[in-house]
Amino acid sequence: MAEGLHPPLQRTAHPHEPKEDDLEKLKKWQEARLERKLRGEYESAVFHLAELVNQNLETSLSVTSIRVDGATNTRKSFLGWLIQPWLARHTDDQAHKSNNLQGALYTARGISHILQETDLFHSVDAKIQRSRDHLAGEGDVDIVVTTREKGRFYLKSATEFGNNEGSVSVTGRVRNIFGGAEFLEGHYSAGTKTRRSFHGLLSLPLSPSLRTTGQLSLFSQERDLSSFASCSEISHGLKVAINSNWGVHGVHEVAYQAVLRHINNLASNASVSIREHAGQTIKSSISHSWTKDTRDDKLAASRGFYGKVFQELAGLSGDVSFYKAEVESQFSRRLVPGMSLSLAARSGFLKALTGPSHFSDRFQLGGPLSLRSFRANSIGPRDGVDSLGGDIYWSTGVSLVSDIPRKPHWPIKSHIFVNAGRLDAMDGTKGLSENLIGCLRKPSISAGVGLIYRFDPVRVEVNFGVPLVASKSDGVRRGFQVGIGMEFL
Repeated sequence: MAEGLHPPLQRTAHPHEPKEDDLEKLKKWQEARLERKLRGEYESAVFHLAELVNQNLETSLSVTSIRVDGATNTRKSFLGWLIQPWLARHTDDQAHKSNNLQGALYTARGISHILQETDLFHSVDAKIQRSRDHLAGEGDVDIVVTTREKGRFYLKSATEFGNNEGSVSVTGRVRNIFGGAEFLEGHYSAGTKTRRSFHGLLSLPLSPSLRTTGQLSLFSQERDLSSFASCSEISHGLKVAINSNWGVHGVHEVAYQAVLRHINNLASNASVSIREHAGQTIKSSISHSWTKDTRDDKLAASRGFYGKVFQELAGLSGDVSFYKAEVESQFSRRLVPGMSLSLAARSGFLKALTGPSHFSDRFQLGGPLSLRSFRANSIGPRDGVDSLGGDIYWSTGVSLVSDIPRKPHWPIKSHIFVNAGRLDAMDGTKGLSENLIGCLRKPSISAGVGLIYRFDPVRVEVNFGVPLVASKSDGVRRGFQVGIGMEFL
């Protein structure tokens, strides 16, 4: 191990006082020698310990009890609910001759992992000890889990930028509020477009595996829509959801939502179409969404896949009745070191079940986050100065992203992009297939170059682009355009 290590002080026939540089070299050599020696002793100890464990995996052991220390704010009943499946699995495996050291280690590792997944503890340390029960047999052991809980209260204020608007916000969170890994969170913000917003959320686990959670949320927001429509919108709502994480198969969410919407604060030049939708409406709907994300980076992926499917059915009560579906996907692949290709596509369909669709439920398209080189929400049907939204849309984009030459570690990347898409209103005199074909035939297209800056938790783009094909009603944006958000086409 020490071969090739030679003291830096060489012998001399004329001894003299060593120089300061020589002493520094000698000190570094001694430190390197000691470090190699300690590393070798550590690796040797780990090897012998692993060898000892492997030789005794079949040693008969039976887990008789599990103790959790340090969880003062967590209910014992909740801990038992989490641990019981692992203890029952170990007990059932005894019939298959798995009541040995290997089975005990597997159980201890599983319990430690599930406690870490609750996000309640800074540290979780599981040990196997001889059972303290006076009636315990020779092979009976206890699993003792020592934990250190995280703080229960959290408060944060921030200035945020995203979806092309800025805001200031305050977030408060109470962890483990009832002792069963429940989280209560409140978020209030005031911004440039979303003038005021409040969101309160209570979440709790519904299964011992922690893969299924329940959520109850209350929300309220006031949005200024004057940049594309001559009005504002206030909404107050309630949402109840169940989320289930199926691992590699994605995440499912089933939800019920009741929302009171109010289109108000109409400008003096508001179009007749906007005035027809002014006032209050109530939406009562059920929805399902599926999401799968394997990207290496959610803001600037170089490889991986993202897919989302959303469906909503409204009309259980309230004033609106419709079916709405939306699909979104992104695929990224590295071509050569420092360069990757990104393909993205989105599509949506809205079918009103009674009367025409409502302005609040329609899709909007255009802007640096959805279709670059067009103004935000400026594509599709219009009435005067107002963008009315549409019932059917599609958009797709391809981007070639590369590192800055000689600066691959910089958070700034360059890209070349081509975007295409269209938004239309459903024509009731035509069938669905005719509406789809008509929407696909006349896309709006843009192309350009730009810079991408990864500024956690958002992505900033500065692009220079031009519309290549545009409809007469589209709001084009030639030249420079800045986009701030988390989801880009």
